[in-house]
Amino acid sequence: MVAELCITSNFTFLTGASHPEEYMRRAALDGLEAIAIADDNSVAGIVRAHTEARDIARRVRERQRFDSDHGLIGPPAPQGPPPEKQPASAAIYNVPRLLPAARLVFTDAPPVTALAASREGWASLCRILSKGRLRAEKGKCLLGLADLFEHSAGLQLILHPDRQALRDRRGSEGCGGGWARHMPRLTRRFAGQMHLALTPRYDGQDEMHFRRLAELADRLDLPLLASAAPRLHHGRRRRLADVLSAIRTGKRIDVLGRDALVNAECRLRSPAEMRRLFRDHPQALDNISDLLAKLDFSLDSLRYEYPSEVAENETASQRLSRLAHEGLRWRYPYGAPDRVKAMLAHELALIAKLKYEPYFLTVRDIVQFARSRDILCQGRGSAANSVVCYCLGVTSVSPEIGTMVFERFVSEARDEPPDIDVDFEHERREEVIQWIYDRYGRHRAGLCATVVHYRGKRAIREVGRAMGLSEDTISALSSQLWGFFSTDAVQDERLREIGLDPEDRRLKQTMALVHEIIGFPRHLSQHVGGFIVTDGRLDELVPIENATMEDRTVICWDKDDIDSLGILKVDVLSLGMLTCIRKAFDLMAQHHGKHYSLATLPQEDPAVYDMLCKADSIGVFQVESRAQMNFLPRMKPRNFYDLVIEVAIIRPGPIQGDMVHPYIRRRNGEEPVSFPSDALGEVLGKTMGVPLFQEQAMQIAIIGAGFSPEEADRLRRSLATFKKHGSVSEFHDRFMRGMKANGYDEEFAARCFSQIEGFGSYGFPESHAASFALLVYASAWIKCHYPGLFACALLNSQPMGFYAPAQIVRDAREHGVEVRPVSVNESYWDNVLEPDGRGGWALRLGFRQIRAVREEDAAWITAARGNGYACVEDVWRRAGVSPPVLVRLAEADAFGDLRLSRREALWQARAIRSEKPLPLFAGDIDGEGIVEPAAHLPEMSEGEEVVEDYVAMRLTLRRHPVALLRHLLTPEAAE
Repeated sequence: MVAELCITSNFTFLTGASHPEEYMRRAALDGLEAIAIADDNSVAGIVRAHTEARDIARRVRERQRFDSDHGLIGPPAPQGPPPEKQPASAAIYNVPRLLPAARLVFTDAPPVTALAASREGWASLCRILSKGRLRAEKGKCLLGLADLFEHSAGLQLILHPDRQALRDRRGSEGCGGGWARHMPRLTRRFAGQMHLALTPRYDGQDEMHFRRLAELADRLDLPLLASAAPRLHHGRRRRLADVLSAIRTGKRIDVLGRDALVNAECRLRSPAEMRRLFRDHPQALDNISDLLAKLDFSLDSLRYEYPSEVAENETASQRLSRLAHEGLRWRYPYGAPDRVKAMLAHELALIAKLKYEPYFLTVRDIVQFARSRDILCQGRGSAANSVVCYCLGVTSVSPEIGTMVFERFVSEARDEPPDIDVDFEHERREEVIQWIYDRYGRHRAGLCATVVHYRGKRAIREVGRAMGLSEDTISALSSQLWGFFSTDAVQDERLREIGLDPEDRRLKQTMALVHEIIGFPRHLSQHVGGFIVTDGRLDELVPIENATMEDRTVICWDKDDIDSLGILKVDVLSLGMLTCIRKAFDLMAQHHGKHYSLATLPQEDPAVYDMLCKADSIGVFQVESRAQMNFLPRMKPRNFYDLVIEVAIIRPGPIQGDMVHPYIRRRNGEEPVSFPSDALGEVLGKTMGVPLFQEQAMQIAIIGAGFSPEEADRLRRSLATFKKHGSVSEFHDRFMRGMKANGYDEEFAARCFSQIEGFGSYGFPESHAASFALLVYASAWIKCHYPGLFACALLNSQPMGFYAPAQIVRDAREHGVEVRPVSVNESYWDNVLEPDGRGGWALRLGFRQIRAVREEDAAWITAARGNGYACVEDVWRRAGVSPPVLVRLAEADAFGDLRLSRREALWQARAIRSEKPLPLFAGDIDGEGIVEPAAHLPEMSEGEEVVEDYVAMRLTLRRHPVALLRHLLTPEAAE
């Protein structure tokens, strides 16, 4: 048996030049028995190789079933080097084992590849990596040999000696002075558990190199183990590997020197190549078989255990049932409909069967904590829009909206974990995150990672610099980004348009490398809010590391990885509109005595829909963009489900899939609503025959094209990752054949697939659209009935949305709201409502609107003003704010209430030079203060005032700037 146990993938960032999936596919084609992805101090790429191995196994089973059904005999696994490119349909009958491993790089010893031989070994590896990463800043790992001594149970080790060790001929006591003192202890401690790697250098002197390694192995009494130590899955990646090294070292490719690969030989080798490469050391190959017999761990054997969530001797199932039925009585005080009761019973039964009760309880407890702290939250997505979540208070969307099926989210057939996203106020989400850490402990909870991949602009910028292109050329290439990812003809045309020669050798090489690096992982970042919580130690399931943000820890796997392993996550997300709505509810209670929540707002208010039909939606959640404002008068929403469609349809996917115009024509009666079959009519009936939601895309594939649920789920996943992988098109032929076999014409099938493909990663599930539609209605209702209050809450929640404060203030004034300027005697940090003297409320702008004024300074000003300030110096003396703050207040015209113009206030503010007056100038020799004669400052014009308003606050309460120039823009002025 031949295997490769020391592979470096591109998750050793900017070093490895091949994806883990590519190694797995190549190993399958070459007929290798097993491979180990062993990245430097990381297991971040292992799950991707594991997922690919499972996919290869599925394809092998399908191919074997096909051959068996047709009486065919499959070819043997290929021997020797395969051709450079295998066709997508190439037969694979070998499924290599994936051996989880990592290359541990120590500060006081040579590197060691650690392979998990058992579940205990995997836990040891994760604990070692967690220790090293938690003691270092994000992206780094500090490991010492003592860490390996402490956590080595269940590991098999491969030692990689450095050059210093090989140069030393004095024996084990003197080998490689930097680590000589550890060698006797290391070899004694791991006797029978460690091999020495026999790896080539590909420099023409490997025979001598192998002899030295064999001598060192004899001295250390370690068995040799053959490895090609690949950094590439195929030799054609050599150029990209050098570019990655240039990016990593900050050099140009021309001067890379020893950091460049000598040749393209450090690639994954077939069994025949391995035997030829190590023909003089057959025992090193035989030792691979011995080691493989000791390695009995697979990621499939990971058993993720969710916290039990048992409380007060009540099982999770009993607790969930009790809370759900209590919530049913709360949601339906006059009795729940029979349909809802039946749905609740069905959902509870399915959740119990799949043992997901703890997951739903965790989400409920998080939401309950937020509500106990008066933090507004709203669940959405997947299982959130269910009767159970509605009764638990996770979501305020009634399950009677639309026709969403619970099995779409929690499916026994698909055996995939549910997915609940909960949005919290963006200003207070950190309270929720820290509560989760405190409740479960940092050894049991962590945030997911997000793999940052090379995309267009970054790829052009970094590859271009490595290739020595000028900054002007790189900027020009970036400006024409989209044209470079079409056909070669379009790319050449774009290059000529910006004055570049597409035939230039270096430019052609650069563009080829840019295309090649797209999709490569660049580094790990923090997921926006996906939490993993475990019953036992999380750091024995996956390594934990520090995030960039203080007091946060993350794991190294992203959401696709944990989905593949069946690990549950809770998405704790932030949403600015929730902050705005919560502040609006507080203002309503304070000034109008009305207490509302998302669930108790008056429903289906005609006035709200009238306002939206007029596209009066500045600041309204999700429908404030120009595209939405143009669409609203055509859509004419009159009920909640219209808002669900409104949210889903104006998105890049439906627009690219040509779904908008057909829907509007059918809604307005301009064309008939027709369905190609009764079966598809049931799927598309509520959207007038136009697929708008991901669920509909899946149902079209199942009903129309005969996809199995598993295939449809793979289609859904490809939709969710289209931007990264672009894999939707892989389903085209299968879809077209299936539609044709079921009697649908080719034009209709092509149009359906085009619409599905247009979704990309922008396709909206109906459940998400329904949750967002509730916030659309809530924000629109507040704006409709309390425009001043809505503007106040919106300004206090900035930054958010499409519109700057100037546009929000102008819109409020157009709705009849009196807006008053910032005043040192009347304003607070936040914008507030104050009586307008006519029985209504005026909006008083707060200090937060002034550029570079801190909340702390505003607090001192408001705390010290008592009955009001008399002059600029009075503010300085009583509030203790610094002179620069007084200057900013004066620039914002905040002293207007003191009968001081902007220039007069600035004059006084700039006269204050220190915290206390110097003794010499405290008074004259007669005891009287020095009286400075009054300065006669010229008045500012209205235009100057407007300009200064925008400089200081980004808004003005004076006339619009264009109004001052209107007389110059008339036809008469032009003449």
